[in-house]
Amino acid sequence: MRLVLDTNVVLSGLLWPGATHRFLLTVRAHPRVHLFSSLPLIEELADVLTRKEPVKRLALLQLSAEAVLADYVRAVHLVEPAHITPTSIDPDDDVVLATALAAQADAIVSGDTKHLQPLVQFQGIPILSPAQASQFVAER
Repeated sequence: MRLVLDTNVVLSGLLWPGATHRFLLTVRAHPRVHLFSSLPLIEELADVLTRKEPVKRLALLQLSAEAVLADYVRAVHLVEPAHITPTSIDPDDDVVLATALAAQADAIVSGDTKHLQPLVQFQGIPILSPAQASQFVAER
């Protein structure tokens, strides 16, 4: 199974306890689940990790942004995003969609309830919340 995670899911899952963190642990332990990302998504994560709240959380966890980013990069397969017609009002969301298309993803996992989740799917690829994705993985 191939999954592409939106940056908000990655950040939440890596730094804060809760359902998204448990989802990431499950995915990383599942031998048939493979995470895919792209250089633009990795760059976005690197940028987000330098913002105020993540920096405070990293300090509390005694982790560096570099270590967290390196760990995530080791966990994913990188692809070059496909060329797509802009779909969203947020170009960052289009990168998620283009990465999923290039990865031939089985699902996109996003916490973006304003832009991505309302699409429901993109070119046949379902767009799921972390809770929906947990069920999706469990059923396969």
